[in-house]
Amino acid sequence: MDFDRRTLIAGSLTAAGVAAGLASSARGQTAPPQASKALPPGLPQPTETIDLWPKGPPATLRVPIAEVVDERSTDALVTDRAVHGVTRPRMVVFRPDRPNGAAVMITPGGGYTRIVVDKEGYEIARWLTARGFTAFVLFYRLPGEGWSSGPDTPLADAQRAVRLIRHRARDFAIDPERVAAMGFSAGGHLCADLGARFAAKVYDPADEADTLSAKPFCAAPIYPVVSMDPAIAHSGSRDLLLGPSPSAALEAAHSPDRVVPADAPPHFLVHAEDDDVVPVENTTRLHAALRARRIPVEAHYFANGGHGFGLRRAIGKPVEAWPEMWRAWAGTVGFA
Repeated sequence: MDFDRRTLIAGSLTAAGVAAGLASSARGQTAPPQASKALPPGLPQPTETIDLWPKGPPATLRVPIAEVVDERSTDALVTDRAVHGVTRPRMVVFRPDRPNGAAVMITPGGGYTRIVVDKEGYEIARWLTARGFTAFVLFYRLPGEGWSSGPDTPLADAQRAVRLIRHRARDFAIDPERVAAMGFSAGGHLCADLGARFAAKVYDPADEADTLSAKPFCAAPIYPVVSMDPAIAHSGSRDLLLGPSPSAALEAAHSPDRVVPADAPPHFLVHAEDDDVVPVENTTRLHAALRARRIPVEAHYFANGGHGFGLRRAIGKPVEAWPEMWRAWAGTVGFA
């Protein structure tokens, strides 16, 4: 692949997508996360959103919180936004010029402290739409912010998101069966959790969309947090998800490698062996668990890449190839 800065920031947002976004706003959908910093000129920003819970999330907050977007980049041409305090979880929609009938729900990372907007959200979505996929970036509720649903809070949003995409498949010219999940870091944990616990009852049905399956066609946890075993867990994600002193049973229940069902979807795994934030053992354990269950899985381990490479930090390294490797693999399982 030929990635450079211009490639990363130049993605296209179609006129149809913009028009749909205006219609979405007219229907009262919550806008995408906003930042006060001026955005790079010529970088199209998405406008179409889908609120997950029109009547409010199926949980209560211990104390009120407010949504905050932080801009962490000092480069005027590249944004690196992150959001926390999400109380109106929603998907931001990216429509391709020529839909190929497949959809990908993206769960960005952020250590369950925040949700990355650009690096593991919008940039990935633009890459996907340029290749015909309809992309949905999920801004989910964070488990450490006091929701009564506790560690199941992000999973409830992810399940609901997949069901809503399927429910509205005709609106996006997609096959309702071909809805994949892709997640990064802590969002990779959410992706893997969805791949393992898509059938878990973590909220009461809200409407007819909840009669549909939340099982993704396939799942791609990228450099994911997986295990809650203190020996290899990302401690920050573990503490925010489970609290400071979880029981062994709670650790097991929220370690996707420990709860892989017999009907789990095919998985595509990527991790760098020099990851100094989330040990590569998180992925090797999930890989082994999927193989033990005879679930189709392909795993790629790169010597160099560190953590959080996404697209922009993979440039010039062998790990740069991972998106096209995923795309090729997706064809082998009938997704693309």
